[in-house]
Amino acid sequence: MNNKRFGLALVVIMILLAACGGAAMPAVGDELNGGDQGEGVMGAPEPAMDGDASGQRDAAGEEGGSNLLAQLQSDRQIIKTGQISIEVPDVAVAAGEVRTMATALGGYIGGSQAGTLDERATLTLRIPADRFEDALARLREIDGTLLSETTNEEDVTAVAVDLEARLDNLRASETQYRALLERATDIEDVLAVQTRLDGVRGEIEQYQAQLNSLTRQTDMATLTVALVPEPSPITTTSEEWNPGRTVDEALASLLTIGQGLFNGAIWFVIVWLPILLVLSVIALIVLRSLLVARSKLAIPRKDDVE
Repeated sequence: MNNKRFGLALVVIMILLAACGGAAMPAVGDELNGGDQGEGVMGAPEPAMDGDASGQRDAAGEEGGSNLLAQLQSDRQIIKTGQISIEVPDVAVAAGEVRTMATALGGYIGGSQAGTLDERATLTLRIPADRFEDALARLREIDGTLLSETTNEEDVTAVAVDLEARLDNLRASETQYRALLERATDIEDVLAVQTRLDGVRGEIEQYQAQLNSLTRQTDMATLTVALVPEPSPITTTSEEWNPGRTVDEALASLLTIGQGLFNGAIWFVIVWLPILLVLSVIALIVLRSLLVARSKLAIPRKDDVE
């Protein structure tokens, strides 16, 4: 009986909520219609006979369309990322300039691998999305040579809208479950509603965390900067002539030749030597047979001698 009463109460509450929602919709519509009619009764301006009003309406329509397009563009959720590599004469100085630039643009250094004069450095910048292009422009002005530049934009508007819709539905369900929890009297009903409410709260926290992470990624762009030291002339010359490397290459060639000879000897002993021995025995047998046959042909018969 308790379950039946609780189920009946759920049905009644849902009917009341639907009735309230249905009644509210026409009221709003009636109010809007009434406002329009009232404006007409009070006396709307007479339509102009010339084309001035038409031109004003067209201009207003174009301006409204432009504003709507601009709003849609601003509501887009885009994750911006980029990688840029620069060859610089002094890595430490260039890294300091990059840090200063990131702070000036309202960003920060998310991670770095510091380098000295002769070592490579990598810095991960977190820059406000609307200053992403400014950051790229300032990096191009650093003293050095631009080696590579890559940017990527990922539109996640649909994902954000889906998460927000899920959150709205879950919050509405949470409100209904809280209302049911206040009306529940039996322990079984309270536990059942509380279990559902806890599940909804867990889903809300999960989707909210995803939405927050997505918002952080869209608000702050990620830019990875690699600073490569310029090679000095002495280093270049020493790299062109390296006696140690030449000795290593010669030893490697000698080892390769020795390995080839040793492998050939192994093949000769295991494969070719037995074959040659068998062929030699066969050749000797054939040669002996030929010699015996020839000797028999060369001995004269007794009748021929007489």
